[in-house]
Amino acid sequence: MWKEGLIIVLPGIFFSILFLQSSLDKVFNWKSELEFNKEHFSKTFLKPTVPLMLVVLTVMELCSGLLSVAGIAMVLKADEISVSFYANLLCATTFLALFFGQRIAKDYAGAQSLVSYFIVSVIGIYFSYPK
Repeated sequence: MWKEGLIIVLPGIFFSILFLQSSLDKVFNWKSELEFNKEHFSKTFLKPTVPLMLVVLTVMELCSGLLSVAGIAMVLKADEISVSFYANLLCATTFLALFFGQRIAKDYAGAQSLVSYFIVSVIGIYFSYPK
């Protein structure tokens, strides 16, 4: 299962780095992140929900990163892929939430940059789908 394990572990490493860094950056720089997002969504219907939206997104990112780490550990220690499947599913959901926000804010370049990440998560879902 080494080849299959590798194709499951690599997206997990990628998403662990991506989401743990992003969520911890939001936690440690909360005030500036909140101000940025208030400005980013200032001309949208999401404006009044920005503080709650940022909390939800931070939790989603943190959980995506932590579940990715757990998925890596399960593949390496127990040859078990189901945790990686759920991690990739949560990562894909997080990307969809980010994509939605970028499109609503009319940040089309930002939305476009998320597409490649989303594709990696879908590939991860495919290869970690429990048999």
